[in-house]
Amino acid sequence: MKKYKIFRLCTALCLTLGMLLSPTGLLQTRASEVIATVEGTVMSGTTSELLKLSTKEGNMEIKLDSNTDTSACKVLLPDKKIFVSVCHSNDGYLHAVKITNATPTKTVTLDSSTTNVTGKITGKSKDDILYFNTAQGEMEIKLDSSTDMSGCTVLVENKTYTIACTRGSDAYMHAVRITDGTTSGTSGASGASSSLTPAPASAVTASTSTVSGKVSDKTKENLLYLDTSEGEMQIVIDSNTDSRSGMVLTPDRKLTVTVYHGSDAYMHAATIIGSKDGANASDVDTSSTSTVTGTVGSKSTENILYLDTPQGQMELKLDAVRNVSGLKVLISGRKLSVTCARGSDAYMHALDITGA
Repeated sequence: MKKYKIFRLCTALCLTLGMLLSPTGLLQTRASEVIATVEGTVMSGTTSELLKLSTKEGNMEIKLDSNTDTSACKVLLPDKKIFVSVCHSNDGYLHAVKITNATPTKTVTLDSSTTNVTGKITGKSKDDILYFNTAQGEMEIKLDSSTDMSGCTVLVENKTYTIACTRGSDAYMHAVRITDGTTSGTSGASGASSSLTPAPASAVTASTSTVSGKVSDKTKENLLYLDTSEGEMQIVIDSNTDSRSGMVLTPDRKLTVTVYHGSDAYMHAATIIGSKDGANASDVDTSSTSTVTGTVGSKSTENILYLDTPQGQMELKLDAVRNVSGLKVLISGRKLSVTCARGSDAYMHALDITGA
């Protein structure tokens, strides 16, 4: 078998040399002309100019240049499996014509708000998981087939990038957009703010599953009682829980929760997603605000906070919230201090919510 592989490789080399040395071959073997497509695994040491590829026939070094089509695969991190179409060039190297993924990628539901982070990809990164060193520490960020990488050439180790990322339904942070170097500012969708808290303390890396149900009236700030078709579940809400898409835990609210087993034998919530309409926030007059104190009413939803105050019950829309502090979720009877302002729709809109 080994002799057969050597014979096959020699035959391929002879044919290639014959094409190069013949007069017609010189005309046909242009820089962009594919002579073969190889499958292999990206090796450590790959840069934005040179791809090091481990194949069944041995290790290869393939040049990457401005003509390389990386639109179908820009991730060149160690152990990633790829296909590479190659051509010859007059510098003696094989050059990559096109790079594509060898394995399909999965998609998950992503949150609407994004945050920009700048840093360098470390050598721990594998396939679709980026270990990203930032000034605030190391992050784990997932790559999706929908990640916009039009602003970068390829992803390699130890190079600086700016990543716009958001939380996914699998509890990971996901890369929405990646650009070379550094950029300033942050971006979000539908008026969402990247500074909106309570953000999770860190990404949950445990194996997760998804459950759906209704909030029970026994729910507490740190323990969600969820009525599901299989029975009642008790789910811990902790600092790693991403509740930004499902903060209102009043009775009978429908929720989808991503859960995982904690070391305390409880199920823990990685993400909580509530039902919310997609209406954009109305124009809100933030130049004239007022602050009110009260408790969360049981009728509250992801769209409207019913706040019981000494003067009566207020209806505050939640489509323009810019900051939440001192709490993770809103449960019936929770005392709050809310800064609000009037919108063009005549409703009062909650701007800042603080646990009182």
